[in-house]
Amino acid sequence: MSPARKLLVATTNKKKLRELETLLSSLDLRLVCLGDLPSYEEAEENGETFEENAEMKALGYAKQTGLLTLGEDSGFCCKALKGAPGVYSARFAGPAKNDAENNQKVLDLLRDVPNDKRGAYFKSAVAIAEPGGLIGIVSGEVHGYVHSCAAGSHGFGYDPIFYYPPYGKTFGEVPAELKHKVSHRAKALKKTRELLEKYLLKSNCGNV
Repeated sequence: MSPARKLLVATTNKKKLRELETLLSSLDLRLVCLGDLPSYEEAEENGETFEENAEMKALGYAKQTGLLTLGEDSGFCCKALKGAPGVYSARFAGPAKNDAENNQKVLDLLRDVPNDKRGAYFKSAVAIAEPGGLIGIVSGEVHGYVHSCAAGSHGFGYDPIFYYPPYGKTFGEVPAELKHKVSHRAKALKKTRELLEKYLLKSNCGNV
């Protein structure tokens, strides 16, 4: 039996890698992240949309490493802030990329915004590429509201301030298995799994 093919996940975020490993566990792939590489040059990530950034990461690292690569870009979008933080979600409060500071900045900006105007959503875009080019791009969203304060210690990023009405809690207050059922990344990765299944089937047939 041949060893599982490597899939490079273009991130250094171990929490995100573990989440992806769970969501893609049914595939015959061994996930590695940038931190597992001996060295690499950081790919450009200056797109105006999540899809553009995901594509830049996937193509950039696939060409650099020769590996099948997953590039994902995701963020938090507030309707009252005209879509911000958006593609600047990770560094919204500054280059340190501090989750607590990012959350607090959003809460401060929405302090006087009434509950019915605090609509927000997470969006995830995922691109899959091989050294020869892009295989495909998919996306997913989950909608809710900005909570009045940070609540819960689960998850990461903006999870503690994202209130999801069907659960009556923030993403920070629910265990990972509940979040994975409805999250933006789970929705995008369901489509990604289908994309990878077709790609792997085609690759295996080509090797017969």
